[in-house]
Amino acid sequence: MMSKWSLGVLILSYVLTFALVSSVKAKDDNSNKFLVITVASNETDGYKRFMKSAEVNGLQVKTLGLHQPWLGGNMQAPGGGYKVNLLKQALNEMDIADDLIILFTDSYDVIIDGNANEILERFNTFDANIVFGAEKFCWPDISLYNKYPEVGSGYRYLNSGGFIGLAKDIKSFIGKKSIKNEDDDQLFYALLFLDDVIRKEFKVVLDTLARLFQNLHGNVEEVKLNLDSDFVHVTNIKFNTQPIVIHGNGGSKLDLNSFGNYLAKAWTKSVGCTRCNLVDQLDFLRPEQYPSVLISVFIDKPSAFLEEFLNKIANLNYPAKKISMFLYNNQEYHGALFENYIHIFKSMFKKVKFVAHNSTMGSQEARNQAVELSLTREADYYFYVDSDAQLDNPNVLRYLVNRNESIIAPLLVRPFKAWSNFWGALNSDGFYIRSFDYMDIVNGDQAGKGIWNVPYITNCYLLRMSVIKSYKIKTVYSLDSLDPDMAFCTNLRNRDIHMKIDSTQDYGHLVNNENFDPQKTNPDIYELVRNPLDWDLRYIHPDYQRSLLPETVNEQPCPDVFWFPIVTERFCDEFVQIMEAFGQWSDGSNSDKRLETGYEAVPTRDIHMKQVGLAGVWSEFLRKYVAPLQEREFIGYHHDPPKAPMSFVVRYKPDEQPSLRPHHDSSTYTINIALNQAGVDYEGGGCRFIRYDCDVTTTRKGWMFMHPGRLTHYHEGLLLQRNKVYHDFFC
Repeated sequence: MMSKWSLGVLILSYVLTFALVSSVKAKDDNSNKFLVITVASNETDGYKRFMKSAEVNGLQVKTLGLHQPWLGGNMQAPGGGYKVNLLKQALNEMDIADDLIILFTDSYDVIIDGNANEILERFNTFDANIVFGAEKFCWPDISLYNKYPEVGSGYRYLNSGGFIGLAKDIKSFIGKKSIKNEDDDQLFYALLFLDDVIRKEFKVVLDTLARLFQNLHGNVEEVKLNLDSDFVHVTNIKFNTQPIVIHGNGGSKLDLNSFGNYLAKAWTKSVGCTRCNLVDQLDFLRPEQYPSVLISVFIDKPSAFLEEFLNKIANLNYPAKKISMFLYNNQEYHGALFENYIHIFKSMFKKVKFVAHNSTMGSQEARNQAVELSLTREADYYFYVDSDAQLDNPNVLRYLVNRNESIIAPLLVRPFKAWSNFWGALNSDGFYIRSFDYMDIVNGDQAGKGIWNVPYITNCYLLRMSVIKSYKIKTVYSLDSLDPDMAFCTNLRNRDIHMKIDSTQDYGHLVNNENFDPQKTNPDIYELVRNPLDWDLRYIHPDYQRSLLPETVNEQPCPDVFWFPIVTERFCDEFVQIMEAFGQWSDGSNSDKRLETGYEAVPTRDIHMKQVGLAGVWSEFLRKYVAPLQEREFIGYHHDPPKAPMSFVVRYKPDEQPSLRPHHDSSTYTINIALNQAGVDYEGGGCRFIRYDCDVTTTRKGWMFMHPGRLTHYHEGLLLQRNKVYHDFFC
C-alpha cells in the first residue's frame, strides 16, 4: 500500500524523470564543453525554478552542497564564503578539459533564459577569459567604490551571483586567495578583481552593459519583458541588450518571481502558459491512497450567502475519509447555521474540531491552531477557506492537490469587479500595487490563464504541510503587529516560499461582505447590488431566463396581461418575513404621510420599500429583471432605467382588507408578484380585469403579473375568504 506521502512522491518522481530525459535530448552543439555549476543546500521553490529554466534550455547542471548543512552564515547579511569553497573543491575533483567553460550562478534567485550556444556566443563577445555580472551598488564594502575602474554609463561594481569563464582559469583565479565559509563571497571576488595584477593575468572583466548577466536590484525599471514576441525575454532598455542570466539579487526577488512567470519558455504569446496542463495524478490512486487534507473554514465576519458557502464545502469532490476539519466562527448571527453544519460535517468527515462564537479565541490564534492541528494529525495538506470564497467548482481541492505546489490558491474574483484573492505586486511598504499583468489574470483572457507566482494570496489556498515542517514555522499567521493574512504571506516571502495563483480553471468567486448588515431581517435580500451573482442564484426563479427566449410564448391569462416566473419561493418567504418583522402596515385610509401629496386615492394596507431600506435594491431589480420582460412583450416602450416612485407590499386579510375596489393604476405598466401560495396560505382573492371580464384567481407564488396601467386595464382585487393572509408585491 502506498504511504500517506505517495502522491507527492509520485508527482515529484514524474517531474524529475522528465527533467533528466529532456536535458539529454535537448543538448546543443556546445553541451559537451559547457557546464552550469550552482550551489543549493535545499530544493527550495527558487531552486526548482532554476533547474526548470536550465532543463528547458538543455543545460547540464552540477549542484554543489545539495541536501548538506549550509555553512555559509546568514545570507541576510554578508556571508556565503562556503559557496566559494564548494566550487574550489568541485574544480579540484574534476578532470577539466582545456576548452571547458563553466557558468557559475546562484540558484534560489536566478533564472537562465538561453541555451548553451546563446550563452557561449554572448561570452565570446567579451575580450576576456572570465566575466562577472555587474551592478550599480558597491556591496558589501562601500569603501571600495573608488577603486573600481570607471565605466561611463554602465554598471560599475562586481556582483558574484553569476560569472562565466574557462574552467581552468576560474580554478586558478579563485585559488589565489583563501576564504572562510562564513566570510562574504562577493567581497572575496571583488578583492581579486580589484587586484590589477590578478585581473590582468586572468583577463577578468565586468558585464557592465548587461549583455549576459542582469542583476535586478536597483535596476528593475530598466528591464522590460518583450511580450509581443513568441518566446518572452527581458530587454535592458537602457543599454538595448538582452541578458540571459537574470539574477534577483537584494530586494528584487519579487520582481524576479514576476518575470519568472514568463521567462525560460514558461509563456508564449500564441499559447499562453506552456506548463499549465493539468494531469490528474489522483486517477492512479484508490480513495484511501489520496493525500490527507485538513480543511480550515473561517467565518470571522458577518457573511452574505453563508449557507451556499458551507454547502459547497460539503460538496467538494474529494474522499471524505481523507478530510478532517477545523471550523471557526466568531459571529453570533451565524451561530445557528454554524451549529447545523457542524453536525453535517461530523457525519461526513473523519474528524471535526470547531470553535464557536462564544469562545474567546481570536481569529489569528485560531488560524495558528488550525495549522498546528494539521501537524498533529499529520495532514499532507492544509486547505484554508474563509467565508468570502464561494467554491463553485467541486473539483477545486482535487485540482489544487494535483498542482503539487508549496502553496497555491485558486483564482477567485468578485463578479464584474477587479477585486480578487491575490496581489500581483507590492509597494515598498509591502502593500498592494497593480502589476502589469493583473487585469489579464483577473479577466481570464488567454494571456491570463496560467499558474502565477505572486507575493500575496488570501481567502482560499492549499498549503503543503511539508513546507511548514521543513521551515519550522510555528506561528505562520503571526508577525509583529500585522493582521493574519499579511503576517502569513510575509512569513512565506521571508523564507522564499513561492505563492502561486491558479487561473487555469473557473474555480469560483468572491462575495463582497464589506457592508453586510446582520441586524437586518434576512439581510441577504439586501445584497442584490453588492453580490448580484449569488443573489440571482438564490432568489431568481430557475425558469426566468426561459421567458426571454425568442421561441417562448409567455402566458396571457387575460389580454395584454402577462405571467412570468421571476423569483423563488424562498425569496417570497424571506420578503414576507422582512415586512412582518417591520410591522408598520399603513391603516388603509386615504391619508398617507409617506406620499408627497399626503393623499392616496386607492389606499391599501401596505409597507413601502423605502420604509425597510429596499428602494435601491428594487430599482436594480426592475432594471435587471423586469425591464427585459417588459421590453420583450410591450414592444417599442423603453425607459432606462425604469422608474417606480411607489413600490410596496400589500397585505390582504379578511378582517383587515379583504379586497380592493375597481381602479386604474397611475402607471405606464404595473407588476405584482404573489408572495403566498393559493389554497395553502389563503383562499379566494385574485384580480379581475373589468373591461375584459377576465378573472385570475389561481395566482402562483413567485410569479409576476405585468399589465398596462393608466387606460386599458381597469381592475379590482377579488374578495379574500377565510381567516388567511395574502401578500402581494406591487410596483
